[in-house]
Amino acid sequence: MGYPRKLTRRFRAFDNFAISFTIINIISGIFSSFGFGMNAGGPRILVFGWIGVSVMVLFVGAAMAEIASAYPTSGALYFSAGKLAKRHRGAWSWYTGWLNFAGQVGGTAATGYAAATFIQAFLALQWPSYQVTEQRTVLITGVILLVQALANTYTVHLVAVVNRISVWWLLIGMVVIVAVLTVKPEHHQPASFVTHFANNTGFSNALYAALLGLLVTSWTFTGFDGSFHMSEETVRATVNAPRGIMRAIACSAVAGLILMLALVYAIRDYAKEAGAAAPPVQVLIDALGTGTAKLLLLIVIGAMLFCGLANMTSNTRQIFAFSRDGAMPGSRWWHSVSPRTRTPVKAVWLAAACSLALVVPGWWSHTVFTAVVSINVVGLFLSYGVPIFLRLRLDDFRPGPWNLGRYGKPVAAIAVTWIALSSVLFMLPQVSPITPTSFNYAPIALTIVLLVATVWWFASARRRFRGPVSYGRPDEVAAMDLI
Repeated sequence: MGYPRKLTRRFRAFDNFAISFTIINIISGIFSSFGFGMNAGGPRILVFGWIGVSVMVLFVGAAMAEIASAYPTSGALYFSAGKLAKRHRGAWSWYTGWLNFAGQVGGTAATGYAAATFIQAFLALQWPSYQVTEQRTVLITGVILLVQALANTYTVHLVAVVNRISVWWLLIGMVVIVAVLTVKPEHHQPASFVTHFANNTGFSNALYAALLGLLVTSWTFTGFDGSFHMSEETVRATVNAPRGIMRAIACSAVAGLILMLALVYAIRDYAKEAGAAAPPVQVLIDALGTGTAKLLLLIVIGAMLFCGLANMTSNTRQIFAFSRDGAMPGSRWWHSVSPRTRTPVKAVWLAAACSLALVVPGWWSHTVFTAVVSINVVGLFLSYGVPIFLRLRLDDFRPGPWNLGRYGKPVAAIAVTWIALSSVLFMLPQVSPITPTSFNYAPIALTIVLLVATVWWFASARRRFRGPVSYGRPDEVAAMDLI
């Protein structure tokens, strides 16, 4: 790909799959947004929306996997955008990188915030005198980000081991949760309950509320570009990276549907649980009792912490690669690699700091979670869409060993269409009436990122940034190889 190798290749096929599977993290995604779905569409959207969005995400994943096989680098999306563009390669690469950066930071922030919310729910169950506050949620999020940054500071081997553990935590945890929700409750909702529709968003238009509910599944299925970003640390990356993407999405779709059905049928008092501070926690308490609910909450919290760790790893590699090509302020700092751990330590702390900055508005806003989720979903999926769109326009695309053959363009077209429609939807208001505390500030945050990127582009970057840098021919790069 034209780069001297700085990162160690210690990720095997399973490790590469594990990073995306852990970031998607069905337990974290479903539990953190289940309450939003109960109020925006209800079981009908939670279940059938999951199925529909999962299929669309498979199209996006397949189109991305084909590109990952052709361009297996840490730069991933922004690198491939620069290579696939016919003209203005620097600009395409520049904006893709900044969208991906915003989405990655949003994902790390949202997962940490969700974990902090559930930690507080657990503390309130364990010690009834404990007071849950928005300020404490922000503080706990800060501690979580600090610990995850410390973990990412150490060797790639440690991160790989933790991700292997996380896969089994997720799979065994899901089996335990589903089994308990199936066996222990005295009664379940009837089979027809999956068609129940609810609209507590404040908007009178039921269709609009239902479409908002799709955010539950879309938020869960973000971050599978993690396999792409870890390409330079994966053996046989041209095959194992695309396989990691597809396997992570497919496994998450099936396992997630089972978990979603278990939660939906365990609902007892819909109005009470939908209006609770943490709806899925209330579902567990009502169906299983406080003692069992607390044990399952520990599984959920563990899954969220694993998810955040993997998110930060992927986020860090994107910063490292983007800085390597001089596309970020202080690039010289962020693409440096520790000679002891062989990890981009400074990029790790930048990712943590930016994620914390995104959750600070949670100090006074109760809708910060859905706003940060929207930043995550829209930022990432738009960055997914740019290289897929450019591949669609390119007649002489040279695929890697893993490819879709003649189905490549039709799959890419479906992927781009879904990304465009869903991105518009998740930038719209999510709660009515719209007030300063309920406002969806995702469009503002993304606008600021794009505005800074645009001003910087026209002020100076367009004269020096031409997209991914090539350090020379393969033989010359091999001579510079640091490992």
